[in-house]
Amino acid sequence: MEFNALDIQAVTAIRTLSLDAIDKANSGHPGLPLGAAPMAYALWSQALLVNPGNPQWENRDRFVLSAGHGSMLLYSLLHLSGFDVTLEDLQQFRQFGSRTPGHPEVGHTDGVEATTGPLGQGVAMAVGMALAERHLAGLYNKDSFPVVDHYTYCLCGDGDLMEGVANEAISHAGHEQLDKLIMLYDSNDISLDGELSLSFSENIKQRFEASGWQHLLVTDGNDLAEITAAIELARENHTEPTIIEVKTVIGFGSPHAGTHKVHGSPLGEAGSAAAKLSYQWALPAFTVPDEVYAHFRGKVADRGAKAEADWQVLMADYEHNYPELAKQFKDSHRHVLPDEWYKLLENYEASSSKAGRDTSSDILNLLAQQVPYLFGGSADLASSNKTLIAGDGRFSKSDPAARNIWFGVREFAMGAEMNGIALHGGLRIYGGTFFVFSDYLKAAIRLAALQQLPVIYILTHDSIIVGEDGPTHEPVEQLAGLRAMPNLNVIRPADGNEVTAAWHVAMTSSSTPTVLVLTRQALPILKGSLEKAPEGVKRGGYVLSPASTNIPDLILIASGSEVELAIKAQNILENDGISTSVVSLPNTSAFDKQDEAYKESVLPKAVRARVGVEMGASFGWERYIGLDGKMLAIDRFGASGKGSEVVAAYGFTVDKVVALANEVHASMEQSMD
Repeated sequence: MEFNALDIQAVTAIRTLSLDAIDKANSGHPGLPLGAAPMAYALWSQALLVNPGNPQWENRDRFVLSAGHGSMLLYSLLHLSGFDVTLEDLQQFRQFGSRTPGHPEVGHTDGVEATTGPLGQGVAMAVGMALAERHLAGLYNKDSFPVVDHYTYCLCGDGDLMEGVANEAISHAGHEQLDKLIMLYDSNDISLDGELSLSFSENIKQRFEASGWQHLLVTDGNDLAEITAAIELARENHTEPTIIEVKTVIGFGSPHAGTHKVHGSPLGEAGSAAAKLSYQWALPAFTVPDEVYAHFRGKVADRGAKAEADWQVLMADYEHNYPELAKQFKDSHRHVLPDEWYKLLENYEASSSKAGRDTSSDILNLLAQQVPYLFGGSADLASSNKTLIAGDGRFSKSDPAARNIWFGVREFAMGAEMNGIALHGGLRIYGGTFFVFSDYLKAAIRLAALQQLPVIYILTHDSIIVGEDGPTHEPVEQLAGLRAMPNLNVIRPADGNEVTAAWHVAMTSSSTPTVLVLTRQALPILKGSLEKAPEGVKRGGYVLSPASTNIPDLILIASGSEVELAIKAQNILENDGISTSVVSLPNTSAFDKQDEAYKESVLPKAVRARVGVEMGASFGWERYIGLDGKMLAIDRFGASGKGSEVVAAYGFTVDKVVALANEVHASMEQSMD
């Protein structure tokens, strides 16, 4: 591939726009844009197929800037390529309310494919996108109709490769032979605090080859021809993912090039002037020659528009030959569920009893019959989480249409890869592990919530009733921690009908992830849940078992398996003449969003005698029990022993609930005397 002076100018335009924006903001990271501009230009101008005229084109290549601190590199590329990122947007870099925030945010800036910045997660999300591409190709491609056929590219730095989540995902990608995943590694031997050798000395080639990747080395990060040749070679490998290690100089051309001083601090007027002088660039700030714009947009926008036009012709023929699959493909990318998909879901009568995880498995498999693009797995706990789609195979290179993913013991990577799958589009993704291990994937859950991705987490073994596995496996603080996260549905169902309703919430969500917190032990079907759970779970909380009077003397509030405990206590209290209602509160965030009238109907302010019951930390429950209420909770770690013994030792008995209720009721009566 021959490159000319106009190509060099295009690279320089990426560098200088990045410099200008960072200097104007007096904030940002110039090191990566200056060092990595040539590799980014080579990729975007020669290989990447995207269409700025239709950023959501389903068969576009995906580009993830995992090293999100170098966001001005991406914004410069988007602007020069013709996406809806204007010069004014670049001039507002890192300013409040701008479309060019400090780190890339999907849905906020046109053309950004993933929210990145927490290092390593971009690598894992790219792996997820490549997984999605392979699976969709397996579902939809037919002879002469490669309607799903694109690449995932990721640009990472040294920091990404030091993060554990990246290594988990790299291992998984190599195992799955994701040959359409290509990673460009900005290898500059510098980290924020100094030379990379102070903290990192791995042999990258050996590491990646041991993980089943092809490793290619580009010795000169400014050599466009060498970079392009490496990308072409990577695309020819049909058995392995590829990492292209590109040796660069951080902050190339600047006074502190090659040092950590240029990583995260603006160059300033003098430093930028010196850098531009080294590039032989004498134009005013935020100025790009018309011929560079024309060249860049011809290389990216025109090429991408033609590729999409060709694909649309292919898709029209595909729709003619395979109308049902074409409709499914389109619906899945628009979050449109099949008509009456919910009709098969179970309704449970009060005589039955089943563990939350087993009910969830039943529903998952009923959904899989109706929703062919339901896709997921578990972190090596499928048999325990009950996340297998029965009768389907293991997703692999030889069986890409299979819907069961073996994520392996890689909880964090699983969560981040799920985000990548959701970002890719066309699939409804779920993943499972034990609830206590949600701590391993919490950072990925946070990015799912931030990116408004409707991913589904199936988290089982929800409390200290886990028993013999002991405190390391018994969740205590996890409910409170996840409930504190914005834009996250954390649902802890009390019985099979609430599990069904929780799955309905998860499947109909378009912008909020859902955590299903499920029991290992059997749960009896509670009287009234068949009729009340569908709406009650959707609203987050409801009166499951009303009091004998219109205005109760006391309210018992519980979630999950403890709702049954509350109902048993209610029966005793009612017989003792204390009018008691039982409120099931499976999803506090949804309940908090209800209007005041509804919340008053469930938890009337006049009833201050309240008892909360939950096998988890008490943090946050004061909002529901009030200052006069009592809480039966766990504010210490669990213990090893038979589950029933541990539960009893921690006070989760009917007698204890009744005693607390009597104490609160007596206290309120005294205060009113």
